[in-house]
Amino acid sequence: MLVTLAATEGHAQSDPSLSLGDGPWVFDTYAPATKIRVSVVARGIVHPWGMVFLPDGDILVAERAGNLRVIRDGVLDPEPIAGIPPVAEASTGGLMDLALHPDYADNGLVYFVYVKGGESEDPDVDYWATTAVGAGRYDGEALRDVHDVFMANAWSSAPGGHGSRILFAPDGTFFVSQPHRREVDRAQDNTDHVGTILRLNNDGSVPSDNPFLGREGYLPEIYSYGHRVVEGLAFHPETGELWSHEHAPQGGDEMNIIFPGRNYGWPIASYGREYNGARVSEHAWREGVEEPHLLWIPSIAPSGLTFYTGDRFPEWQGNVFVGALRFARIEGTGHVERIVLNSMGEQRREWLLMELRQRIRDVRQGPDGLLYVLTEGEDGALLKVEPVETG
Repeated sequence: MLVTLAATEGHAQSDPSLSLGDGPWVFDTYAPATKIRVSVVARGIVHPWGMVFLPDGDILVAERAGNLRVIRDGVLDPEPIAGIPPVAEASTGGLMDLALHPDYADNGLVYFVYVKGGESEDPDVDYWATTAVGAGRYDGEALRDVHDVFMANAWSSAPGGHGSRILFAPDGTFFVSQPHRREVDRAQDNTDHVGTILRLNNDGSVPSDNPFLGREGYLPEIYSYGHRVVEGLAFHPETGELWSHEHAPQGGDEMNIIFPGRNYGWPIASYGREYNGARVSEHAWREGVEEPHLLWIPSIAPSGLTFYTGDRFPEWQGNVFVGALRFARIEGTGHVERIVLNSMGEQRREWLLMELRQRIRDVRQGPDGLLYVLTEGEDGALLKVEPVETG
């Protein structure tokens, strides 16, 4: 089912007063009896991208430039964790998402997805990079035995167009998104990994039940294709379906339910427009392409995705939360969207944290049942969202 949120396009603005205050802040929400307190757990995180919660209560955070940081007892360790390989940082990517191996308690393996640089055969190309998945054993001080689990066949000379998430499935395989590059037609050319979601075994090999295994013209790692930039992956807590969202240029950001072997349309079918205003495609939908489950017009630049399943916010159970970097390309409009679902699809949406005017890079449910939010910037912060007790 397609659901569209329409609004008036705005012009990008700059505002020098967008720095985050000290907090805490208390906000009302539209969920009955739900008032929230937002507090700063840690700040000074430079362009944070992803985070993961460790069993001992520590939180690992990835910084775009290639630093892996740890927050212990609410304090950001000033020294990065050693072991991350060189990262080819770009304006939209670098060291991005983190995930724990399903047997982390026994093997200590932390997986990370990053932009890996290389050397082009063309001497005139200054930037040459792809997306890779690495892993290392975390011993509380450093990552040891670091190695690349997988390196995508998605090389490009365009510094833009990065953005990736990694997610382990209950069966021990993992999904990792591969963004488009500026060469927009590559998302429909499955002889490389551009514009896809891949499914891999934890050692980087190909699962025996992948949809394109043995099919001519398709790389066997591909699970779905026709994606632009997927910066949110999560499993629906009741159906077990894989959900994702992805950026369009202007208007047409999508939320999708990912099925094996399906084509999600980029760039031959899109509701979006290019940055010059031209339509991406003459077709918003066409036969053989999956229709978006939800749609944003204008764009919110979604990043981070989680379903709430905890007991600290009873009114939020089953809701999906999406981080937004900015609305309609207007600075200072970042927020967290709470989307209420029913059997037909979307029922309502609510903007949270918009008063803070921060770019939101990631949103996760913590093991304590609270929501944790990463703000994006030179002085990025980890925020904690908790209920205000009443009565």
